[in-house]
Amino acid sequence: MNLSTLIGIVTGILIIGLSITLSTSHAESFLNLPGLFVVLGGTFAATMFSYPLDEILKVFKTLWIVFRNEKRYTEDDQREIVLTAKLLMQGKIHQVESELNQINNPFLRTGLQLLIDKTPSQDIYEMLQWRIMRLQANESAEAQIYRTMAMYAPAFGMLGTLIGLVNMLLGMGQSDMAQIGGSMALALLTTLYGVALANLFFKPIAIKFERRTEYRVQQMTMIMEGILLLARGRGPSYLREYLKTFYADFADELNSAVTPAESPLEKSS
Repeated sequence: MNLSTLIGIVTGILIIGLSITLSTSHAESFLNLPGLFVVLGGTFAATMFSYPLDEILKVFKTLWIVFRNEKRYTEDDQREIVLTAKLLMQGKIHQVESELNQINNPFLRTGLQLLIDKTPSQDIYEMLQWRIMRLQANESAEAQIYRTMAMYAPAFGMLGTLIGLVNMLLGMGQSDMAQIGGSMALALLTTLYGVALANLFFKPIAIKFERRTEYRVQQMTMIMEGILLLARGRGPSYLREYLKTFYADFADELNSAVTPAESPLEKSS
C-alpha cells in the first residue's frame, strides 16, 4: 500500500468529517443521496460521453496502481548495463545473448538486442525514443481522464445547486419550511460534493498517474542513454558513474552544500 496515498485519503476525509461534526449537531444532514447521485452520475455520464469505452475501462482497471507502492528496478537495470559493458569488453558476446533471457525489463532487453545485432546508433535511438513517446502518450491519456472527471464534478455540483434552487423557488408559495430547507440543502450539498470529489480524489489520482509516468520515462531515458553509450564503446566504470547521475540527490546543481568563506576569484583579486 502506498503510504502517502493512504495518509492523504484518510487525512482529507477526517478533516472534512471533523469540520462537519464540530460545526453542527446534525452531521447526518450533510448526507444527501440525490445530490450525490447528481454529481457522481453526471460526472460518470459525461466522462463516458467524452472517451471511448475501452479507454475508460482500462483506466478504472489500473486505478489500483495509485494505492500500490510500486517497486522500481532502477539499480537492476544499471547493473545489467554495466555487466553488458564488461562482457563486451571481454569479447563475450554469446554470454551477453544468454543474459538477455534473464532480463525482466522488456525495454532494456530490446535495446540490448538491437545493440547485439549491430544496429546503427541512430536507429537504436529512434526505436527507443519512439517507445518512450508511446508510453508517455498512453499514460498521459489515462491521467487526462481523471482530470476531465475533476473538471466535470464541480460543474455537476453547480447543476445540482440549480435544481435545488429551482425546487425551492417553486415551492416557496405552497410548501412548508421543511421542504424548502430540503431543496436548499440539495442546492448547497451538490456543490460541496462536486468540489470535494474533484479536489480530494480525481485531481490527486491524475497527479499520481502523471508522477508515475515521469518516473517511468526517466527510467527509460536512463536505459536508452546507457544503450547508446554501450554502442559508442564506453567502459563499465564510465557507464556506472554516468547512470548514477540520473538518480543522484543533488540539492543544488550550482551551489555546494558548504559555502566557502572566500571564492578563488576573490583571492586572486
